[in-house]
Amino acid sequence: MTSYNKISKEWDNAGESWADFVREGKDYFREEMNKLTFYEVIGDVKGKSILDLACGEGYNTRILAKMGARVVGADFSPKLIELAKQRDALDGFGIDYYQSDAAKLEKFSNDQFDTVTCFMALMDIESYVEAISEVARVLKTNGRFIFSITHPCFEVGTCIDGEEYADWRVEEGQEKTEITQNLVIKNYFHTCGGEVAWTMERLIKPFKTTSFHRTLTDYFNSLSVSGFVVARLVEPRPTPKGVSSYASLRKHMRIPHSVIFEAIKWSAAEK
Repeated sequence: MTSYNKISKEWDNAGESWADFVREGKDYFREEMNKLTFYEVIGDVKGKSILDLACGEGYNTRILAKMGARVVGADFSPKLIELAKQRDALDGFGIDYYQSDAAKLEKFSNDQFDTVTCFMALMDIESYVEAISEVARVLKTNGRFIFSITHPCFEVGTCIDGEEYADWRVEEGQEKTEITQNLVIKNYFHTCGGEVAWTMERLIKPFKTTSFHRTLTDYFNSLSVSGFVVARLVEPRPTPKGVSSYASLRKHMRIPHSVIFEAIKWSAAEK
């Protein structure tokens, strides 16, 4: 099984649990931190044509459709696309969903979309350089690519090869709480793939996925070679409600969890 098929299968297996997690508001990192800032960056999209890349079960496509955009969703997981289509049949937004490799957006023509969005997913796409190139191809000149990822500078995890690039630690003598945890950076420059274990009790069932740690330079260079200029970069903080309600969000008032990019496709004259 290729890496692409393996990762797609992981999300197929996670589909039902993931859909319940996001649809029932159980993903409070999304609801009380990442989502609100993401849509502030997006702004008014009424009448705009938007491709939501790695759309999953359609959570963000539905929001964008409610905002008045003409939305298309694409994801590599057949199960997630099936769930998105089932939900749209009930909601009646008329969103078009396609099962597609982010690095091979063959179903879409050049200069088709005003905006491409990708919410907390580009770090899960192995062929991210090719995916960014494809985003540039399907975007109109001066179109926007808005995406969010876990913050590479403060990302926690262990590579498949066993190399740990960061971890949360508590100083000796301190009681372990969300407030006393400090982030220890082990090897930021070691780029790799690693397993993500989703084990929260609020999930219907646990599952595992694959994510990729890369540097900010990796993302900036990939955007640049595809003809993008970064117009804005935002690091979300949790809402006051999130901080008071969920202990695991409190440390992200000090240390960012995610970062949002707004990149603009240059015109030919500007390249």
